[in-house]
Amino acid sequence: MTVPVQIGAHSRRFILWMVTLVYIVNYLDRNILAIVLPEIKRDFHLSDAALGFLSGASFAITYASFAMPLAWFADRMNRRNIIAGSMALFSAMTVVCSFAANTVQLIVARIFTGIGEAGTGPSIQSVISDLYRPKERAAALAFYSAGLNIGLLIAFFAGGIVDQALGWRAAFLIAGLPGLVLVFLFLFTVQEPPRGHIEQISDIERAPGFLATVKFLWSQRSYRWISIGTALSAFGGYAGITFVPLFLTVSHGLSPAERGFVLALLTGVAGGFGTYISGVLADRLGKRNVRWNMYIPILFIVLSVPFAPFFYLSPNLIVVLLCAIVPNINGAAYLAPCLAMAQGLVPLKMRAQSAAILLFVLNILGYGLGPLCVGRLSDLLRPSLGNDSIRWAMLSTIVPWLLSAVCYWRASRTLESDLSRGVPRPP
Repeated sequence: MTVPVQIGAHSRRFILWMVTLVYIVNYLDRNILAIVLPEIKRDFHLSDAALGFLSGASFAITYASFAMPLAWFADRMNRRNIIAGSMALFSAMTVVCSFAANTVQLIVARIFTGIGEAGTGPSIQSVISDLYRPKERAAALAFYSAGLNIGLLIAFFAGGIVDQALGWRAAFLIAGLPGLVLVFLFLFTVQEPPRGHIEQISDIERAPGFLATVKFLWSQRSYRWISIGTALSAFGGYAGITFVPLFLTVSHGLSPAERGFVLALLTGVAGGFGTYISGVLADRLGKRNVRWNMYIPILFIVLSVPFAPFFYLSPNLIVVLLCAIVPNINGAAYLAPCLAMAQGLVPLKMRAQSAAILLFVLNILGYGLGPLCVGRLSDLLRPSLGNDSIRWAMLSTIVPWLLSAVCYWRASRTLESDLSRGVPRPP
């Protein structure tokens, strides 16, 4: 049965652009903290472990916890309105961060930033799945996921300049304003797509409850391995986003503007290329064998790991920057293929909850523990290694990256059979 409302190719491209803009301001607001961490550390007299908690755990626990109930609503209500309301909250809270007088106030503001950002990802992934067929979904999600890198580029480049010229408080204030403007543009220009539109599935089924969704996902072995794999990838990725600015300052003496420019190129340009091309490759090669959706992240990891020791340990800044390119291309290359498979592994009205549960595991283990563990390890190594402790703490992230590759390989073994239990596919 076909759905009554149609979304044209032009309209779906516009919606994809708009949700990508949401993701850009999402990551701008989330990661503006990373570029100004050295100054916050100085002003509030914080340890590296405390920085890890502030940037990772305090945000991730809230984000992951609220993503699931908001996804429950997204599987039943208007997703456009949930996205807009969530964006208004996290943008406003980013502005509030600029007024924090102490660490506790900053943590509280970041907690509410996390609540706001929790409402966007699951709803957006569900919307994209209603607009793009399974064989083109990874490329669409890759385009959307590249917003992560553009947000990082803006956060690092503009944030570094503003931080150096006006201070870290001004960086938070300016970062929060674009999202407040985008809220109104999003509400008045984006159309809520019919559920099941692209696959010609009628939206008449009752949305399953949370426990039913969890039970179904647990029965999908590939989903289990994908969840753990993305969490391990995020462990290393978020630790890098958090501490590479501090690493470049402590180990190589870069100023806020200099480290912002360097990281904008690495995470924005190199990282954006990797995020997007991984989804394109997954779609093209996945037509031959769906397992390529898991082989692509494995390939990126294997190619990047040999460069990591030179990136973190070389005393030569030129060597460091050159060897940072490939690991940054790998940074979020796992996202699009894994998000696409997470959507394909579930029935129509489990899509937002599927995304939320994946993001819960990813954020609790990856974003919550990655920066915290690396910061704690740096503190433990400092008595013996001094300022070089951050180098070796960052190098330890190779381990979770390699473990994530093992998880993706395990997921590939049952992926095809598990997909057959998901949403019916058109010819």
